[in-house]
Amino acid sequence: MKPLERITLLCAFVTLVQACSSDRGVMDPAAPKLLAADVADENPQYGLWAAPVNLGPVVNSAFNDQHPSISRDNLSLYFVSNRPGGFGGNDIWVTHRATRDDPWGAPQNLGAVINTSSSDFAPNLTIDGHHLYLNSDRPGGCGGSDLYVAQRRDKDDDFGWGRPENLGCSVNTIYDEAGPTFFEDEGTGTQFLYFTSFNRPGGLGDFDVYVSTRSGDDDAWGPGADLIELNGPYRDTRTAIRRDGLEMFLSSDVTGRPGGIGSQDLWVSTRATTSDPWSTPTNLGPTVNSTAFDGAPALSFDGTTLYFFSARPGGFGGNDLYVTTRTRLGGRDVAEQPQVKREEKRAHRRKHQGEER
Repeated sequence: MKPLERITLLCAFVTLVQACSSDRGVMDPAAPKLLAADVADENPQYGLWAAPVNLGPVVNSAFNDQHPSISRDNLSLYFVSNRPGGFGGNDIWVTHRATRDDPWGAPQNLGAVINTSSSDFAPNLTIDGHHLYLNSDRPGGCGGSDLYVAQRRDKDDDFGWGRPENLGCSVNTIYDEAGPTFFEDEGTGTQFLYFTSFNRPGGLGDFDVYVSTRSGDDDAWGPGADLIELNGPYRDTRTAIRRDGLEMFLSSDVTGRPGGIGSQDLWVSTRATTSDPWSTPTNLGPTVNSTAFDGAPALSFDGTTLYFFSARPGGFGGNDLYVTTRTRLGGRDVAEQPQVKREEKRAHRRKHQGEER
């Protein structure tokens, strides 16, 4: 065999080896390539948070308006309110706007499918728009307050939700579970549910942050593990996680934590990779926090907008909704690719993990 023919044959053999594996066979050359850059931002960098702005009297009321959750497109804002016109002590409401530059419209109650005569609380809308996590003390659960999830087909229909389903008595306990935050690690497919629980044995304070995991949508949530690195000696509650899983915001009591400003402040924790532990939370500072109660952060998909509620002076009710923004300074925002492409990559990964549904 001539030298050139040998080189050609060797190249063909190497190509075939790279395209095959012992358990997957020949890969489709047209299939999406799953690179690290496809599932996480490259070293995202942000500026400082600006002074918070009250969402105004159209959204806020003379009652308690709190615990926001923002949709991926930034056009639907879910929140909790005990204003008149609801079904119970606290209901979940939604306000809309046509574009990011338009004002928010009058809030609407999500209706009797989601809300009950009990307290329905802390909505968390997933990035895919098809799942709404919440907590409720409605009858039939495992404890005083349990975690639930509702589903919908049309992610643009804020009134198309099915009835919330209890997440079961593995993640829920006889104690109170509240404040769910869903996160899926795009690199591994593992799903995480961060939540808070009140007075569980072994906790560090009255409310602690816990995390439960599962492999996919069809699996049950496992028992929650106490996130020791995030919790302080007293109240640690609602969380918000950046879509790459490397930045976590939480609401925490300032007692026992250095750098606190008010009774309850917003803090941030980071990590280098999704397999690393979280850093000790750092206070967001006096620009964002006040001497009053500031809580329940909700982060936008692009990581530049943070909604929360506050009891600070100058509002329209007991608790009002506020928003603060920051500028993205650097880092390639690969995750802003069209959602269909991200879903194709996710389906491709699950297919070769034997998880195709």
